[in-house]
Amino acid sequence: MIYLRRANERGQVDFGWLKSQHSFSFGHFYDANHMGFSVLRVINDDVVQPGRGFETHGHRDMEIISYVVSGALKHKDNTGNEYVVPAGDVQVMSAGRGIMHSEFNPSSEEPVNFLQIWIVPKVKGGIPSYAQKTFGRSASGSDYEDSELELLVSDDGKDRSLKLKQNASISRLILQPGKVWKRNTEGQKGYLHIISGKASIFVQSETEAFEMGTGDAIGIYEEDGIALNASQDVVALWFDLPK
Repeated sequence: MIYLRRANERGQVDFGWLKSQHSFSFGHFYDANHMGFSVLRVINDDVVQPGRGFETHGHRDMEIISYVVSGALKHKDNTGNEYVVPAGDVQVMSAGRGIMHSEFNPSSEEPVNFLQIWIVPKVKGGIPSYAQKTFGRSASGSDYEDSELELLVSDDGKDRSLKLKQNASISRLILQPGKVWKRNTEGQKGYLHIISGKASIFVQSETEAFEMGTGDAIGIYEEDGIALNASQDVVALWFDLPK
């Protein structure tokens, strides 16, 4: 059994300054069949125009991860954090018992494209926190390293990843054409979201392969396996999630 989420079936939002595609129900988009997968509650693929953004607003009891695909995102919150998050950086904001923040595109020329990801924490309340880190840059600071799977966020901060208040992790997968990546889910669930590229996806419990591309996603349940065969350069996020 699988959970298949095609890019062109996501919720579409267009406010002019913001174009967003919602993998799960969010804001103006509601679909009872797509309320999340395990503790993964939100993946919004946002494009914000130059000089525009989200005014100050509040969150609580949610782990909020921003993955910047292109451009840069400016974050400011009421705990004193004010940073620009460039492409290649990952931001984790633990809302805890409550935090107010804003997100803007600081550029006057280019849009920013980022994935905003929400994960339900295992414990409510607590002190809000913020962390940011650059991942996958080469020595020149411009290109991703050919690292295949790189841990970005985890519950214990292992391998210098950012910490998350949930028994879950997020890794970035980078594959060149012809390369194959495999993963088994033992006592947990897995979710793959393709940021860019194309691949054939084989799931152990299924009888046929799935051709998947930019914006497509697939979730698999415990005691299953997945194999990805890249037909183009692939950048994707892999989520290890509790069952």
